[in-house]
Amino acid sequence: MGASSSPKQLLILGTRGIPAAHGGFETFAEQLSVYLAGRGWKVSVYCQQDNAGAGDTIHDETWRGVTRIVVPVRGEGSVGSILFDWASVRDARKRGGIPLVLGYNTGLFSPWLLLGKEKLFINMDGIEWKRPKWPLAIRAWFWLNEGIAMYCGHVLFADHPEIARHLAKSVAASKVVMIPYGGYLVDKAPVEPILAMGLEPNGYFLTVCRIEPENSILEIVRAFSCKRRNRKLVVLGKFDPANAYHNAVRAAASGEVVFPGPIYDQAVLASLRSHVRLYCHGHTVGGTNPSLVEALGAGCPVLAQNNCFNTWVAGPDQFYFDGEASCAALFDSLANDDARIERARDGARAQFQRHFQLETILPAYERALSGESVTA
Repeated sequence: MGASSSPKQLLILGTRGIPAAHGGFETFAEQLSVYLAGRGWKVSVYCQQDNAGAGDTIHDETWRGVTRIVVPVRGEGSVGSILFDWASVRDARKRGGIPLVLGYNTGLFSPWLLLGKEKLFINMDGIEWKRPKWPLAIRAWFWLNEGIAMYCGHVLFADHPEIARHLAKSVAASKVVMIPYGGYLVDKAPVEPILAMGLEPNGYFLTVCRIEPENSILEIVRAFSCKRRNRKLVVLGKFDPANAYHNAVRAAASGEVVFPGPIYDQAVLASLRSHVRLYCHGHTVGGTNPSLVEALGAGCPVLAQNNCFNTWVAGPDQFYFDGEASCAALFDSLANDDARIERARDGARAQFQRHFQLETILPAYERALSGESVTA
């Protein structure tokens, strides 16, 4: 689309907002919105403002050519997120533009969003109601919202072939468009950020994720900590002292495990990934995980939990574990096997270039949002 054309308008809902400082959906919202704004689109992203005061109101700001629609929220946690989504839907109905909802956690609001809109795009995320961390009532809530979102969305984006197959069991396959997440190839990154953290190039393992049971963090930490490694395991993520699982992870860690907390600085993350010996990915559910994609783009050898989601993303040249003992055995065998590590490093870059380059993925989204056919 040329810059002289009448701008197409897009409203992105469902994330906490941009710039990204939370998770994969926020990163994707930032990537897509900035890309489309550079292509002449008028893009607005709904952004959650926590701890709002009594006089705060919805207002617009501009960031990198994108409109941030800032929505004040007075609730906290899940309640705050629901209130934010409801306020965003009500506001979006008053504005021009195509709605793109990232996630279906409040799919119940989709019928209201449809009013006055010709088309509704929804990225369906993973199969949230199957995640074992949720109590039965919450899983039922997600299942209900998934069904409503599937029914209301005109186009459903899936980020993984398994997610696309899941959706096609309930809706016409023609309604589902499979486009994975993407990232940028990292050829070189400075070593100074990792040296500042007390790490040595090729002398540490790394995992980047939310600290949750379904991400196998406890198993990875135990497997690493069962013996002295003469290397470090860097666990990036936010820990809550009131969370029993978080405390269990810390208690299981040997003195060679490092907990720097969450890091959102992309330059530091690029350095951590570029100089790592092995990237550990314990996710057991979900689709295409953005952290795993970014690891491949940095040429990380990958040690991942063995399931259909991870094996499709990481490809045949990486390493897969089925439990704590299996993970520990792979830590043992890969610690000094430079040949296997280098083959995995080359395989990671090749897999990334085949499937996950943003230079290919973002134009595919633009074509789909423009009503054109997209073949993954």
